[in-house]
Amino acid sequence: MNNSYKKAYIAFGANLPFGQMSPGQTVTSALDRLNGGPVRVLRRSSYWQSPAWPDPTQPPYINGCAALETSLPPYALLRRLMRVERHFGRHRGVRNAPRTLDLDLILYDDMCLHTPRLTLPHKRARDRAFVLVPLYEIAPNLRWPRGHKPLRYLVKALADEDKAALYRKNT
Repeated sequence: MNNSYKKAYIAFGANLPFGQMSPGQTVTSALDRLNGGPVRVLRRSSYWQSPAWPDPTQPPYINGCAALETSLPPYALLRRLMRVERHFGRHRGVRNAPRTLDLDLILYDDMCLHTPRLTLPHKRARDRAFVLVPLYEIAPNLRWPRGHKPLRYLVKALADEDKAALYRKNT
């Protein structure tokens, strides 16, 4: 990795179709669109299915994580993620609403940041099996920037029922 490039991790998810594409196809297309220029997708986890939250009667989510290298600073990377979301029909409004695509910046190098627009590491990622399990799949030796705990300990600390609700999806 070039010194001007930083390592970043994103979480992705979708539970609504976009046009004729299934959520899994949308995520694949979104990662393809994201890859290029100042952003390179290095690795992508398997797709994992998880129940919708807070309303489990909504369609289940396809979730996962991707490792990136980028020359973009964090806010520019966040803007790029949001442009890709919009391209695939993402409309922000109701919190936790079903969506065609969700791209969250989880980690950016070892940066710790807390602003109204961006918190790094992502403020809820440590508590979400649908983020930590796929992240562990692609970066098992990763240490969390705050506290530098190995990722395997964070995964182990997740509630058993949250981990049990996830399963690998062939998408």
